[in-house]
Amino acid sequence: MFSALLIDKTNDQYQTRKCIIDNSQLSEGDVVVKVQYSTLNYKDALAITGRSPVVRTFPMVPGIDFVGEIERSDNDQFSIGDKVILNGFGVGEVHTGGLAQFARVKSDWLIPLPDAMSGFLAMAIGTAGYTAMLSVIALQKAGITPADGKILVTGATGGVGSFAVMLLNKLGFDVVASTGDLKQHAYLEGLGAKEVIDRNTLSQPGKPLQKEQWAGAIDSVGSHTLANVCASIKYGGAVAACGLAQGFDLPATVMPFILRGVRLLGIDSVMRPLKDREEAWQQLANMVTPEDLETVTTTIPLEQSLDMAEKLLKGEVTGRIVVDVNH
Repeated sequence: MFSALLIDKTNDQYQTRKCIIDNSQLSEGDVVVKVQYSTLNYKDALAITGRSPVVRTFPMVPGIDFVGEIERSDNDQFSIGDKVILNGFGVGEVHTGGLAQFARVKSDWLIPLPDAMSGFLAMAIGTAGYTAMLSVIALQKAGITPADGKILVTGATGGVGSFAVMLLNKLGFDVVASTGDLKQHAYLEGLGAKEVIDRNTLSQPGKPLQKEQWAGAIDSVGSHTLANVCASIKYGGAVAACGLAQGFDLPATVMPFILRGVRLLGIDSVMRPLKDREEAWQQLANMVTPEDLETVTTTIPLEQSLDMAEKLLKGEVTGRIVVDVNH
């Protein structure tokens, strides 16, 4: 028996509560992980509150990522005590997730925790940092370098955006941060942004081709914002698209792509192959230190996840939320 958040839906009544469950209430898998930490992401907040149909199987333990140690393994690739990370693969949506003291999952979904990284740091980074790293790697593989010019990051005060700003700055890029909260100048400049712009300059319908401003961009917003970003990328530049905070539509034309050779790079973090995951996490281990996240990380016990999810959806949370599932 162990503690978990549990989401249930009975007669159209949606409820999330902290309770005691046992292994029989976990989804099938060939490994059991003793969870050390999980996180609270935007998708987790939607699941916990029921604001969006994230959860498709009930009852469900939310939590799209976690770090912990192997408690039991039916797979020769993992031994008891191995430290592992999981991000995505439908965990917390169709398969019981990380906001519990134990998780049973498929071993194919796990990667080893890098030797240089603590479990706490891994979840301070979490899916947000992992997605940002995938986006940065995509720009690098597209040949974008600091010498090419400025890089734009939209949704810059969000989880993915904040990490993107920090990682790009560490790699020597001049980063322009777009945000709707212009009071966060100091926060973004502390992460490494050289310039902060108002998101309203990008969020309305714009011309199909605009002034060439940025060598590349990481966009977690979508809709008109992504269309305007693509229209403003320099010749031969690239945009890594990894989110849809404004919307899932793309009201754009083909002109930036066929007249300027702009490349639109889709970033999926949920079903990403293990090789890509390991590359991203190893780079994160090499680049991110505990000191980088010390002032932007809040640790909460499992029970506080309910209240914090509401605050997250209201835009009252800045930085990372690590959930200590054992307290």
